[in-house]
Amino acid sequence: MDSYLDDSKFADKVVVVTGSGTGIGQAIAKRFAENGASIILLGRRKEPLEQTRSELEKIVASTGSKGKIRIFPGVDVSDEIAITNMFSTISNELGPIDILVNNAGVSGPVKLFTNSNFAEFKECVMIHLTGTFWTTLKSIENMRKGAKVITISTFFTEENKYEQRPYRFRTPYTSAQGAKNRLAEAFAWELVPDGIQSVATNPGPVHSDRIYKTVYPKAAAEFLRIGGFPGLSSIEIEKILQQLLNVLGEEQNVIDREMDMVLQDVFSERIKNQDDKTKLTSTLGELLSKTQEIAEKIQLNTKKMIVDKEFLTQDQVAEMVLNLSSEKMSKLLNGRVIPNDRVFYPTRPIIGTYIHQKDMDISGKVIVLIINSSAEKDLKRAKIIANSLVNKIKQLVILTKDSKDLSYFKEYHSHSVNLSNEDAVKGIFRVISEKFSAIDAVVLLTGEHDYDMALRSLDRKQWDHLVEDYLFVPAMITRESVTHMAPAGAVSEPSLFKGSTGSIIIVGPDSPVGDKISGVVRARSEIFRGALRPFNATVNQELRDVIKSNIRQYLLLAGNIEGREPDEEKMTNMIVNIISQQDGGNNQTIFYVDES
Repeated sequence: MDSYLDDSKFADKVVVVTGSGTGIGQAIAKRFAENGASIILLGRRKEPLEQTRSELEKIVASTGSKGKIRIFPGVDVSDEIAITNMFSTISNELGPIDILVNNAGVSGPVKLFTNSNFAEFKECVMIHLTGTFWTTLKSIENMRKGAKVITISTFFTEENKYEQRPYRFRTPYTSAQGAKNRLAEAFAWELVPDGIQSVATNPGPVHSDRIYKTVYPKAAAEFLRIGGFPGLSSIEIEKILQQLLNVLGEEQNVIDREMDMVLQDVFSERIKNQDDKTKLTSTLGELLSKTQEIAEKIQLNTKKMIVDKEFLTQDQVAEMVLNLSSEKMSKLLNGRVIPNDRVFYPTRPIIGTYIHQKDMDISGKVIVLIINSSAEKDLKRAKIIANSLVNKIKQLVILTKDSKDLSYFKEYHSHSVNLSNEDAVKGIFRVISEKFSAIDAVVLLTGEHDYDMALRSLDRKQWDHLVEDYLFVPAMITRESVTHMAPAGAVSEPSLFKGSTGSIIIVGPDSPVGDKISGVVRARSEIFRGALRPFNATVNQELRDVIKSNIRQYLLLAGNIEGREPDEEKMTNMIVNIISQQDGGNNQTIFYVDES
């Protein structure tokens, strides 16, 4: 991609590029160095940063620019103290920042959501979403008028160039990307008075050695765990590949040594003689070969799309960032995602309020209603929903986040539970399931949010609470719900999910209410609604297409463009309609209940 702008030179500009030791971040740093900028490199690993610095210093010397290169190794963008201290040092030593490129990211867990490690889920979101928020917040404190914030976020699939669907097995990644795009827009609105522009770019799949070496083999391993392999259980496949993925492509002696360790760790009880060992060794070899075959198939498909210019290279993304950082382009595009979100939702959204059902029988159902808020508005909404359900079902269980809220629900079977604590959530779901023999539906109210609070007014604790309430808790509740709607052991053996039924209904944060709602308020309201939409789409894609269950997650988003109060009756009717469905066949899972 040739630069076509007159002001493509960045002499005397200070540019911060996160995650700049390798890949796209490194390519971006090189292009800015070629155009005279001073570059701040940061990342978690020291060695690649030092290598990148060396390459940039050669570029600076060859161009004769006055650009300086500074590295900050061991800096995780999600680390509050590390980022705060780094920007303090930059301010003291280099002065104001002209351009921030939010590029840092991790692949995150490549795992079926129902089987994922929740700590890994949180880590991925923290780096992508919280890291972007906190880095942006600290950088703008040291920015002058005319500065730019460029945020790189992307959804991708290797299946079809025309469909940028949220990538299966990547729920934390896709959730964070959805929120990042909306975060960039919200910052754009807020920073208008400061003369600072914020733009997000969604380049789609990009060639990266890290992806080839990590994401694709992990995806291949997950396909095999779910689909099965002759002679091995899903649990065994998972244990084996956890150890063997790191030796893909290594010399045979390295592979053999690792295989021996796997035989000892996983199959010690199955090996009675040399024949058993020989057979299992052969099976392990075939499994590893199949994993490599699938990974290479994905890789070759992506490479072909890049060669055919269907996707961008790292250098093209770097050139795009350079162009987006220019004075003319940043002003023109302020607040936009380029080239839009490009996301195809396989679970097609529907705008409406009612699913026509002749028979709305929900008798015999065990329903859990969860209120992750102590706000009066949310407690009243929960009471309306509870009253509409209680006489129509077998059992209603209400969970509140605070024991004082139980007074609202004295006439119901209710408990308080720390919804941010994974063990507490697991425990209460286990108790409910054992006591009532089933959980048929779960309804979670995420609660209201004060959209009048400026992003730049939030401290780290306040932001972390928002991420917890509007992403981590819904994700945790969804996973536990699915676990208890499926047969025992299904989490480990995905084939057991087939035919299982249940409904998980996430009532997300409302749109803002009022006669005159500003653009900045609307933009803030979409940050976490923007996280929940791709999360919902990815989860349902896995539940329906991958493990063939009839469990569905539904996302209800209340509010309307006119700023009217949400219609509680419509929402309640929608919830009853959803729960009454038996087969999970409805693919339309996102509802804007007040837009009819």
